Amino acid sequence: LSKASIEPSLYTVKAIFILDNDGNRLLSKYYDAELYPSMKEQKNFEKNVFNKTQKADNEIAFLEGLTIVYKSSIDLFFYVVGSAQENELMLMAVLNCLFESLSQILRKNVERRCVLDNLDGVFLVVDEIIDGGVILESDPQQVVEKVNYKVSAQKQMQMQALCVSRW
Repeated sequence: LSKASIEPSLYTVKAIFILDNDGNRLLSKYYDAELYPSMKEQKNFEKNVFNKTQKADNEIAFLEGLTIVYKSSIDLFFYVVGSAQENELMLMAVLNCLFESLSQILRKNVERRCVLDNLDGVFLVVDEIIDGGVILESDPQQVVEKVNYKVSAQKQMQMQALCVSRW
């Protein structure tokens, strides 16, 4: 192993994505531009991950030199990807935070239709948890509070703009 690969880094998460039960992408964010630079490579990787994990009853997989933690719920699969030497517990904390935050925001309806109907909120949740591959938050309650604040502030600005346009 090279010295660079052993050094600790804040850039813990390489990618995060949500697939439906057919392996189709609902959401994905890749934080390492060198990992899978093209959309075709990303979708191919996601397909390989899905094929390896869809029938498995584990929470962790190793594929293409990466550590992948995952969780399934009704008709969705949630994935968090890190490097091979990444701490699985850190990745699992991100995954659990994502799932619990979405569960609270979607009122326990963590299923394909609800995720698609609230995709803007789902992206906000992901952005509150991870920024550029750095884990910012792992407490679902904090994430939900921040997302609700952003959504209510956004609605307030829209209402103000509507009131101003009526004058």
